[in-house]
Amino acid sequence: MYIFSCTFYYKEGVFTMKNNFSRILGERLVKISEVHRATGLSRATLGEIYYQRAMNIQLDTLVKICDYLQIPLSELIEYVPKNKEGKRCRD
Repeated sequence: MYIFSCTFYYKEGVFTMKNNFSRILGERLVKISEVHRATGLSRATLGEIYYQRAMNIQLDTLVKICDYLQIPLSELIEYVPKNKEGKRCRD
């Protein structure tokens, strides 16, 4: 399973996001080069997202990927909330 957890900092604390891009492409047998040709996004950017190295992804980049894959943003990038004890629900 391809699950990426990334910690982001914001004014009121920390939040964690999961990037499901590689899982979705793998399930659909879609290559990064196909996404590149269809969206105009750079292969380098798509590779960074695919290999879980991207930390600051632009919203317009995510929208282009979602439009191409015909999925909601919440399927591509998933917020992992904290439980009442302050731990991530999926830790």
